[in-house]
Amino acid sequence: MTIEKFQPWGSPGALPDDGVLVRSDAQARSLVEAARRAGDALPALGLVAGDLCRTVGGTGDLDRLRSDAAMRLPTDIGSVLIDGHQHWFVAHLVARRSWWRGRVLAVMNAQWIGAWDVAPKSHPNDGLLDVFDGDLGFDDRLKVRSRLPTGTHVPHPGIAQSRVPALQVEFDRPTPVWLDGERVVSARTLAIRVEPDALTCFV
Repeated sequence: MTIEKFQPWGSPGALPDDGVLVRSDAQARSLVEAARRAGDALPALGLVAGDLCRTVGGTGDLDRLRSDAAMRLPTDIGSVLIDGHQHWFVAHLVARRSWWRGRVLAVMNAQWIGAWDVAPKSHPNDGLLDVFDGDLGFDDRLKVRSRLPTGTHVPHPGIAQSRVPALQVEFDRPTPVWLDGERVVSARTLAIRVEPDALTCFV
């Protein structure tokens, strides 16, 4: 069940013996995709590093993950149909031709992309994806880039924001798509939705 306002999130518990330690969002996505394609249950993930790990307060402490001090967190994932082909992501989807020109779309399940606080209000278990969509002029891009590390780039009149369980996106030409920091394919149409409580993470 997704998190409710003013209610605690998660419960104490050590990473189980069959849990998998992951050191990046890309590694977590790879495990999720493999399980989904095989029709298997998603493995429990011990978050050691990555943007999702940072978002949920992970420290990378391996001893903690195997102890009763660890926290068990139900976590959403993102699902995306890219020109008819199914993929998943744990932290974020980015579609862009360049950071410096053209449309930039960021769909966030996590708060961070590297050092950038892209989605300051995002929560990875609220049943929603945080969407940022804009095509700014060069001067505005410089200003936004300088403010991204502190999360003060929004609100901005040139960046459309929404928090949604699903969305459809169309581009006027094939646009590269990154899932959890890895470029996957170029596409013109995306059908994106959240899968609430799909994953169990430990920090």
